[in-house]
Amino acid sequence: MHRLSRRSVSSILRAAGSPYRRSVAAAHLSCSSHLAGSAVDGDNRVRWYSAVTSGKLIPNKADPSTQWNLKNGLFLGNRYESTAAQSDASSPPPPVGEKYEYQAEVSRLMDLIVNSLYSNKEVFLRELISNASDALDKLRFLGVTEPELLKDAVDLDIRIQTDKDNGIVTITDSGIGMNRQELIDCLGTIAQSGTAKFLKALKDSKDAGADNNLIGQFGVGFYSSFLVSDRVVVSTKSPKSDTQYVWEGEANASSYTIREETDPEKLIPRGTRLTLYLKHDDKGFANPERIQKLVKNYSQFVSFPIYTWQEKGYTKEVEVDEEPTEAQKDEQDDKTNKKKKTKTVVERYWDWELTNETQPLWLRNPKEVSTEEYNEFYKKTFNEYLEPLASSHFTTEGEVEFRSVLYVPAVSPTGKDDIVNPKTKNIRLYVKRVFISDDFDGELFPRYLSFVKGVVDSNDLPLNVSREILQESRIVRIMRKRLVRKAFDMILGISMSENREDYEKFWENFGKYLKLGCIEDRENHKRIAPLLRFFSSQSEEEMISLDEYVENMKPDQKDIYYIASDSVTSAKNTPFLEKLIEKDLEVLFLVDPIDEVAVQNLKSYKEKNFVDISKEDLDIGDKNEEKEKEMKQEFGQTCDWIKKRLGDKVASVQISNRLSSSPCVLVSGKFGWSANMERLMKSQTVGDMSGLEFMRGRRVFEINPEHAIIKNLNEACRINPDDEDALKAIDLLYDAALVSSGFTPENPAQLGGKIYEMMGIAISGKWSTPASPQPHIPETLEAEVVEPVEAGSHK
Repeated sequence: MHRLSRRSVSSILRAAGSPYRRSVAAAHLSCSSHLAGSAVDGDNRVRWYSAVTSGKLIPNKADPSTQWNLKNGLFLGNRYESTAAQSDASSPPPPVGEKYEYQAEVSRLMDLIVNSLYSNKEVFLRELISNASDALDKLRFLGVTEPELLKDAVDLDIRIQTDKDNGIVTITDSGIGMNRQELIDCLGTIAQSGTAKFLKALKDSKDAGADNNLIGQFGVGFYSSFLVSDRVVVSTKSPKSDTQYVWEGEANASSYTIREETDPEKLIPRGTRLTLYLKHDDKGFANPERIQKLVKNYSQFVSFPIYTWQEKGYTKEVEVDEEPTEAQKDEQDDKTNKKKKTKTVVERYWDWELTNETQPLWLRNPKEVSTEEYNEFYKKTFNEYLEPLASSHFTTEGEVEFRSVLYVPAVSPTGKDDIVNPKTKNIRLYVKRVFISDDFDGELFPRYLSFVKGVVDSNDLPLNVSREILQESRIVRIMRKRLVRKAFDMILGISMSENREDYEKFWENFGKYLKLGCIEDRENHKRIAPLLRFFSSQSEEEMISLDEYVENMKPDQKDIYYIASDSVTSAKNTPFLEKLIEKDLEVLFLVDPIDEVAVQNLKSYKEKNFVDISKEDLDIGDKNEEKEKEMKQEFGQTCDWIKKRLGDKVASVQISNRLSSSPCVLVSGKFGWSANMERLMKSQTVGDMSGLEFMRGRRVFEINPEHAIIKNLNEACRINPDDEDALKAIDLLYDAALVSSGFTPENPAQLGGKIYEMMGIAISGKWSTPASPQPHIPETLEAEVVEPVEAGSHK
């Protein structure tokens, strides 16, 4: 419990003035005592109170004078009575608190600004050049009304010099400069922007000619120098002052020094010179080539010339004295003295080099810029060697004002298959011609348009203090819509070009990006759909647009037909096409893996629905109810017989209206995956196989009653439905339909065995010749040779 002293109570009462304040003071006192749970009586005795749910505070010691009635409503909005208020009839004063200024530990604040505000050290040069540009802008603006400020004939420019050996970077501008008080206000006061004060003064004076090119706004850009520096020295001279002052500060110090410049060699006619003594790990920034690269990246389009101190060289011929040999000395003394050899050497020297030669093309009138200038700007800005396919230069005014130049590259920079990375660094964002960032994650362009390159420059974008991050806001969303719209206009211009090869080249490189847009951006379906291109059954060599398809539709055709497959060859040979080709109905071939998903997200085009001809319930406008009824009566029993044999492999067996030459086909359910989609999902590296059975949906086995095989099976069903050969024929027929319809057989080896067996039956004895009889050969008998014997002799 907290106890209120007499002094606190009396101070509250003395502070009250008007009756309204008195009631507030009394309420404050009662509120304090209620919340604290105790109050002080006039006899210095403490009374303890407890809050109850009935809306009253009842003292533990019964005393009618201390009863408090709490009414419903805001606690401080009602008037309450207290023993203290009753004892003082005079006007009690209201509560008055003492006012305090926020305090900050300067060294800690500087550490936060330097190490937590910026994510990239190299932006220090952008911030300091922006400050120098603002100083030049202020001088140019004030010089209109005060010409004496420009009496010193010094060019308005920025010069950057480096000392690589000692790790020193010097940035000099010939701008407005600062006096002692301005040094204290601008550099000694954290987060006070001199540019912001200057703009406010212009606004207060209602000067219509206020310069809108000033960059600074937060007052912390100067301190980015401590990102890379241990010590910073600022030498500055204002044209309004005869004294040059030097400001000096260190990275981790909480104080700084200001003194007058006494060294005659360091005097400047006007402006400011910043000398950065780089940290040991950051001395690489003192490399002239690196400084030049940073200037071109961040400050290429600053309106004042920026010079960097660069080493240069030129070639010249010098004579070379060669010692002749002793033999040559005797014979050719005269010739060797007359003929002297020369060699080419490179003489090195240092000089100023203009770094920001490229002018901000987007600030010019589009009518005054030629195609060659657009192409040259594109090549320099994005380091490209090929000319762009198209460009768009526009200015948006009104609720959001910005200028932009967009390009469609000639080739895909990251490869045709890399379309999932939105961070392409293709859009360079500038604020008042100063580069801010090219690292966006879909803020300005959706990822399916990430191939578009360009420059966007605005004066009033919502940035964070480091000016590196584009904050989400309504302005950004409006900019995104307009940029996307202009990008589509540019692509549409390519598609309508007289040179058809231009769009074919574009589609070859960026067609998949637009198909991705069908999936991700429903708001722009009407802009994306006319740009799509597909092969078709009537155009297998050249892609057609959806507009061309609609123009070729039959008068009674209601839908746009398509078939998804892995190639044009397999698509044109699928059995699903047979009846549509007979009726001369065009079918789109979706041969890219992303095509089917893209078309399913489009759903329709010009009030024509997209229909997959591999799904059940296909309507091609030739229904004959009487004929269908006859066929069902004739083949109904056969359908049931086939269904019984196939079991759960198919949901049903139906008579097909899409076949003419094939005996059967296997179609997908209306709301399940098609054969092509099932194949793609199975091939996914990280695919979820648990959902495959569910999404595969139902399969319907459709038979062609006009085909001889089906007619024979119909007879077999009628005569002997248990015939083993007929049942094997049904199994083989299903497996064949599975393959021809684009599905993958679950047991390819078993299918192969069935085919071999049927082939054996079909070709058994077809080409073999009967064995010819062997001629009878009589058995050869061996004869005994008897030698002759002479008469009278005995053997």
